[in-house]
Amino acid sequence: MGFDDLVNKGKELFEQNKDQIDDAVHSEQAEGISDKILDGAADFAKKVAPDSVDAKIDELRGQADGAVGNE
Repeated sequence: MGFDDLVNKGKELFEQNKDQIDDAVHSEQAEGISDKILDGAADFAKKVAPDSVDAKIDELRGQADGAVGNE
């Protein structure tokens, strides 16, 4: 099985299960996990970046949070 075959099989599996995947990505559990990860990443970025970009970091964190979970 070549790389193209693996990619095509992955696409097939995604198409067959996209409703379940969408439900999982927008679940309460995904919300909690994503909040922890995004909070950690934002806190780290704020520690290493100048204070002048803190608002932009918060904005980007909020945008990412809106894409995952149910809130």
